[in-house]
Amino acid sequence: MSKTLLLDIETTPIKAYVWGLWDQNVYIDQIIEPTEMMCFGARWLGQKKVTFKSVHHDGKKAMLEELHKMMDEADVLVGWNSAAFDHKHINREFIENGMQPPSAVKDLDLMSVTKANFKFPSNKLDYVAQALGVGAKVKHSGFQLWIDCMAGNEKAWREMKKYQLQDVNLLADLYYELLPWFVGKGTVTMTEKQKIVDSESVV
Repeated sequence: MSKTLLLDIETTPIKAYVWGLWDQNVYIDQIIEPTEMMCFGARWLGQKKVTFKSVHHDGKKAMLEELHKMMDEADVLVGWNSAAFDHKHINREFIENGMQPPSAVKDLDLMSVTKANFKFPSNKLDYVAQALGVGAKVKHSGFQLWIDCMAGNEKAWREMKKYQLQDVNLLADLYYELLPWFVGKGTVTMTEKQKIVDSESVV
């Protein structure tokens, strides 16, 4: 039976010196601090528990080691805009920290599935989740949440954890909603859906 991992990360903004607020080109010598992965949430499909690790609670090394271990165990990775964002940030963190890539897996980006099949007004996770009636992202304090987390604010980190866990849980719900639309699947019954989930041919 294949193991499917639902995965979502959050990153810090790049800190940089800029000359203005409009139409700026930021050069590399203006960067004060580059972006980094600040936390991740991951859940095995078919299980309820969401694993949450962060630089604040666990330290960078332990966070990356746990993520690498989980990815190495997975046969399929499921995310939202994960091919263009999450996985590339994760790979950068791995190579910057002297880690080898995890074993090769099938990559299932649910945003790509959505864009390939539908014309929603927005392809954002929050919009599609609400449009399909599976829930919504956690409302938060906006960009300030990331600033406060970077400053080590405990209340902000509690808010970030809640936000991260909900994103992962939305991935699980959307996985089942979008399952009949995966390439080559056609329309299937709930029983057939579970057979697909349990099989090797998930993507």
